[in-house]
Amino acid sequence: MQSTTMVADDDTLPQVSENPEARKGSRYLWPVEFVAAILMVGIVALLFLGVVTRYFLNLPLIWVEEAASLCFLWLAMLGAAIAIDRNEHLRLTLIVHLLPARLQAFVEALALVVVATFLIALFPSAFEYAVAEWAITTPALQIPGTIRAAAIPFGMGLMLLLVAVYALQTYKLWHLVVSAVFIGAIGGVLWLASPTLISIGSSSLFLFLLAFVSLALAGGVPIAFCFGIGTLSYLAFGTHVPVFVMIGRIDEGMSGVVLMAVPIFVLLGCILDATGMGKAIVAFLSAILGHVRGGMSYVLLGSLFVVSGISGSKVSDMATVAPALFPEMKRRGNKPPQMVALLATGAAMADTVPPSIILIVMGSVAGISIAALFTTGIVIALVLLMVLAILARFLARTDDMSGISKAPRSVVKQTLVVAIPILILPFMIRFAVTDGIATATEVSTVAVLYALIVGATLYGGLSGRKLYDILVETSALTGAILLILGTALAMAWAITQAGVAHQFARMMSDLPGGWISFMALSIVMFIVLGCVLEGLPAIVLVSPLVFPISRQLGINDVHYAMVMITAMNIGLMTPPVGIGFYLACRIGDGRPDEAIKAIWPFLGALLVGCLIIAFLPWISTFLL
Repeated sequence: MQSTTMVADDDTLPQVSENPEARKGSRYLWPVEFVAAILMVGIVALLFLGVVTRYFLNLPLIWVEEAASLCFLWLAMLGAAIAIDRNEHLRLTLIVHLLPARLQAFVEALALVVVATFLIALFPSAFEYAVAEWAITTPALQIPGTIRAAAIPFGMGLMLLLVAVYALQTYKLWHLVVSAVFIGAIGGVLWLASPTLISIGSSSLFLFLLAFVSLALAGGVPIAFCFGIGTLSYLAFGTHVPVFVMIGRIDEGMSGVVLMAVPIFVLLGCILDATGMGKAIVAFLSAILGHVRGGMSYVLLGSLFVVSGISGSKVSDMATVAPALFPEMKRRGNKPPQMVALLATGAAMADTVPPSIILIVMGSVAGISIAALFTTGIVIALVLLMVLAILARFLARTDDMSGISKAPRSVVKQTLVVAIPILILPFMIRFAVTDGIATATEVSTVAVLYALIVGATLYGGLSGRKLYDILVETSALTGAILLILGTALAMAWAITQAGVAHQFARMMSDLPGGWISFMALSIVMFIVLGCVLEGLPAIVLVSPLVFPISRQLGINDVHYAMVMITAMNIGLMTPPVGIGFYLACRIGDGRPDEAIKAIWPFLGALLVGCLIIAFLPWISTFLL
């Protein structure tokens, strides 16, 4: 499982994975990919049917959401297996890549054995959970719950098979044997120490959820499985709680109705990339801003702002904008390291522009109105856009503008006409959700169908093969995201049950300085978490701990959520650990060692913006 991921079709997004064998074995998985693609189409069709019957026929179909939920869990588990096959599960590889080649191979083999251990240990409980669901009949479809829950053991079994095949094909047998013996020895020691670990209560949680998870992250174990192995070890050796309970928490974390918007917005982003609709926005902004000093930097930031309001994914945003703008920016004398730095921080800036996936997950996990998050998110993004634009203008003060002329009015009109159909889409999404016309999930299906129709009629459309590849890629990315959310929720539940949340809340509440010191400490904590973890798992882990404290201190939920997301995005783009920084370098074809020097002023600008947002609460609340 190679580093970072979110890789789309070769013609739409640059390959982010560094693994030259990322597709090994995929030809054997085509039946699973085909089923996942069908499930993706089925979810969109079902949700769109629900929208049409409810809003236009005044005939709500109560079974639609239930059927979509059934398809959703199967899509998530099959997608997680496809992501295993494609090496697209998110993981931290910085430390592993610093090791000598021989030791690196062993550590990577050990990481695979950790993944296999988790799947083997949890599979019996997953099977038992699915069987137990037979006694539960779904209210609308009147079918046994096992039909839905069976996705969990099936997906785990498939992932285990793929991990085994990949490990045997890629690594030396003695690496795998030694790794298995090592893991077995640790398990034996923990089993012998179990009575002692149980007797010390919640203190043992720090061993499992800090030491184990941290070591697994450093060793390149995919983030979802880091959380999973830490929680599983704690429950098995540090408590009397049956491991069976963990499956229920994973199911809960992967099955939220609101989360169904995630794969659909991912699909929307891929369609925009494949049809070139995003490039139309870039061309229009270039025509109206490209002639001013620092204009191409403004175009880059503006394009990320607008495109992010459609795709919902940082990777899709960067991959749409960078290839369209970087050649012209280089021609005008912009330095590649500075361009990559602006790309990375611009993507972080745009992460609160609806329909951001991170906003949808935040609303689902923290119980905050998604409409309120969408309303405030665009204001927060504008604040961050302003500070980055001011810095970009300052850095462009010595640019040579000779030979740069204003685009003719005819060109502006032409690019506007081409861009109008797609410029309408983000406003449609925001208006529908913030005005309560439709939920984020419902409007996402409408947006996908709109993009398909407009793309086919005005932008060249998609071939059947291209659309199929996009559906499979969306399934893989959905599985990778949702497995992280499932294991992260299980870990958050374990932390809460151990009483750590109460102790943490008491400690934070007793800080001198009230909400101001709490907010300052929160920013530091979120930046550090953003460096180590991608935003989604960090949000699921931390939200149950921090939101009760913020509410107790009188901080508005939406305000605190915006500070949390902004700080985590700063961490995500902060070298040398932040995963997003390396994604930007890969997409922008920049050298990390050069981009590291250029990114600090831009990160400083984002930090200034974060402090403005944190200590001027009215910015986040005046529209609510």
